[in-house]
Amino acid sequence: MEHRPFTAALAGNPNVGKSTIFNGLTGLRQHTGNWSGVTVAPAAGQCRYGEQDFLLVDLPGTYSLDAHSREEEVTRDFLSQGHAGVIIAVCDATCLERGLYLLKQILKLDSVRDRGTPLILCVNLCDEARKKGIVIDFGLLQDVLQFPVLPCCARRPEDLEALKQAVCESVGTACCYDCLDFSPKQLARETVRYTNINYRRREEILDRIVTGRFTGSLLMILLLLGVFWLTMAGANIPSELLWKLLFSLEDRLAAALTWLGASDFLTGLLVHGAYRVLAWVVSVMLPPMAIFFPLFTLLEDLGYLPRVAFNMDRAFMRCRACGKQCLTMAMGLGCNAAGVVGCRIIDSPRERMIAILTNALIPCNGRFPTLVTLITLFFMAGGLWAGGGAAAAGEPGIAAAARTAISGGSSPLLTSLASALMLTALILLGVAATLACSWLLSHTLLKGVPSSFTLELPPYRRPQIGRVIVRSIFDRTLFVLGRAAAVAAPAGALIWLLANTHLGGQSLLLSLTGALDPLGRLMGLDGVILTAFLLGFPANEIVLPIILMTYLETGALVEMTGTTTLFSLLTAHGWTAKTMLCMMIFCLFHWPCSTTCLTIRKETGSWRWTAAAMALPTLLGIVLCALTNLVCTVLT
Repeated sequence: MEHRPFTAALAGNPNVGKSTIFNGLTGLRQHTGNWSGVTVAPAAGQCRYGEQDFLLVDLPGTYSLDAHSREEEVTRDFLSQGHAGVIIAVCDATCLERGLYLLKQILKLDSVRDRGTPLILCVNLCDEARKKGIVIDFGLLQDVLQFPVLPCCARRPEDLEALKQAVCESVGTACCYDCLDFSPKQLARETVRYTNINYRRREEILDRIVTGRFTGSLLMILLLLGVFWLTMAGANIPSELLWKLLFSLEDRLAAALTWLGASDFLTGLLVHGAYRVLAWVVSVMLPPMAIFFPLFTLLEDLGYLPRVAFNMDRAFMRCRACGKQCLTMAMGLGCNAAGVVGCRIIDSPRERMIAILTNALIPCNGRFPTLVTLITLFFMAGGLWAGGGAAAAGEPGIAAAARTAISGGSSPLLTSLASALMLTALILLGVAATLACSWLLSHTLLKGVPSSFTLELPPYRRPQIGRVIVRSIFDRTLFVLGRAAAVAAPAGALIWLLANTHLGGQSLLLSLTGALDPLGRLMGLDGVILTAFLLGFPANEIVLPIILMTYLETGALVEMTGTTTLFSLLTAHGWTAKTMLCMMIFCLFHWPCSTTCLTIRKETGSWRWTAAAMALPTLLGIVLCALTNLVCTVLT
């Protein structure tokens, strides 16, 4: 019984480093970021100090136990119901007074006072406090509070070890807080000394630029453009090498299966079906994500995302929505399902629902590779129209497309810049659609006025480059790629089966594409494209591979040696620049993937709202594609 695990809870304001401490103590990889609202659900992990094990729970950040949002309710309920055997109150050393207000509320809980629950005050971010010339008298602070007070830097192993020791030593002790009463403001005044009164001067100057009415928007667009340009320019060579490597193995795998005695049916199912789509997903998705995610995480750790939300607040307020919706949009760039869960940071139920219903209007990482490939193909078509001609036959990779884009002879640098401009324009179109749909919802189904909210602008922090790269690749890139690969292989096999299963003299795949072809033509697409989006419902990453597989099994079999071959295959099946443009629009606006839909159902508790979240972007995409098709037809 003496080794029975107990529970310790991490509680504190948002963005004080609770999740970083949690990761350091447990060895887990709870998502961290330099903005408030990163943790929206509790996480638990095992800790060990000596022979003692205990369960550590990371609670969502809150400024007060007077809860106004769902994640704050989780923290309040967990603490008030006495689930924690030890409470670790985490404060920010650069803003001690604010953390002391929450600490005082915790001390007033009946579950804490009656049970004498041990408390530990962990003053985190002491390294940042030293850089700013903030000195804290920890001895005086502990004398007043009469329970352990530990200075901490969450990235120092020795500080985390001291925290674990303090937790284990507190177990089994009964504390009395009846006589403990203090003024957070007065206590902070007595224990904190500022040796540099202008420590925020540099941040204030930067904020005037970053959050300025005109400079803030301009900087936001330029940073977005820069991230996309680096992503598209840097992905060319790795994508080409991966493409060559993976597709060179296709014939060898087929030969190996034949040598093992596999039938033609099994070989086609596994190699030309499952493996071909899997190879496509890996070669096209991995390089852009491996570049985009670290760049995006750098901006996140720098503290830029909340300032984007501040800049966007005025626009959302005019739409009668919440400025925090901008943060959930940014999360949606990584994964729409994560963006939907992140909507918990919005206090108002009405505004939270608006954010959930419109989150899929921002393209997730699964749609980025498709958009990048379509933009490349669009410029190749533009090069043909301008008389530049196609790339040399058999030239592989996205780099090949760059050599034939825009007037048939522009440099890869200019091509990447033009592609980044077009991708930025598409993202801004998604933002505009989000604002427009938010306005529509707030004036119809979800009427109301915008609520006030508190948005903390975190300090600017120098990102740790190595940590960002490791976290981005392992926690985001490989995780998303693994999810896509798990869906891609079965989808490839399914498409091959549909294409090779005949009923009434026609394959099942052709029957499905034929039924959808009239609607597809109205939208400037065709039945194959709409079928690909339907079958790609499990994951957006596999839409283009499904299109490829469908055309290959119903037309000429083409060896996949690069984007040039893909361009030839698509144009042979009637694709034009108009088709590629309409495809980009529908890729931007269509129903969310199955994971996101299930997340919406879980967050809203309603299939009706889930259906609305699917119908909203889909109807918008159909209308915009039809209008684009009409305009292009009239102009040409």
